[in-house]
Amino acid sequence: MKLAFEDRVLVAVVYFFLILLAFVTFYPFWNSAVISFNEGTDTSMGGITFWPREFTLENYRVVAGDVRIIKGFGVSIARTVVGTFCTIAMTSLLAYGMSRRELIGRGYYMTFCVITMYFGGGLIPTYLLIRALGLMDSFWVFIIPSMVSVWSMIIFRTFFKEIPAGLEDAARIDGCGYWGTFLRVVLPLSGPVIATLSLFTAVAHWNDWFVASIYINNENLLPVQAILKRTLDSNIVSEIDTAAQSHVLRTQKSFTTKSLTMATMMVITIPIVLVYPFLQRYFVKGVLVGSLKE
Repeated sequence: MKLAFEDRVLVAVVYFFLILLAFVTFYPFWNSAVISFNEGTDTSMGGITFWPREFTLENYRVVAGDVRIIKGFGVSIARTVVGTFCTIAMTSLLAYGMSRRELIGRGYYMTFCVITMYFGGGLIPTYLLIRALGLMDSFWVFIIPSMVSVWSMIIFRTFFKEIPAGLEDAARIDGCGYWGTFLRVVLPLSGPVIATLSLFTAVAHWNDWFVASIYINNENLLPVQAILKRTLDSNIVSEIDTAAQSHVLRTQKSFTTKSLTMATMMVITIPIVLVYPFLQRYFVKGVLVGSLKE
């Protein structure tokens, strides 16, 4: 179909702004990757834009040789896997209970849950609670406080309510109780919403550095994101530079904090980005069913 002149102008304007938006979004990531592959001293001279001026892999070799980053990666992976599993398990279980019409006081429980979405206890009361529970300098401080997400619970509950009641009735006739119905009927039918919310939860766990900065003093429990944050704040610049200097002496090449920071940032970002393509097809169906409705 041939478009009118006005329509062609409108399409051209839309494409222009989409391309501009894509460039503005993607360029900072691309520039960070370019700097991570450029020699450090040359980077400090500025002017690095789209391509490395002096290509090198030494930044990544220094990062790979940093024991703190290797340990931090292990903590981040363990936190993401365990945290995502616990959050999805506990949240879906709560949502299944809240979706049952025979639950006495369901409206009151829902009101209490929603209130927590708008009103928090604040940093100091939360800190005192975490300390009283003995979670300071513990791996479980990453897991237990975030085991239930009200926002995810609402999406789960909406999805569960759309499952035909006949399927659950058939499971009851076959002898399933609430646990059997939940595990054998409801969860197997909830693949899209589980995949979508698992991705959101995993990304939140992977990117978080704040919890570690407040509640963790043991460096063996620091996730790699917290280590990167310290690097950006220049709290451990001298430590990284010390690690880099040994390579400098061997390779006669220079490194800068900026080039090492960019290399660390790339190493942290790429694993979680690679997860998206595998779960992309679940996004629309998994999220749209979570519209707030009763």
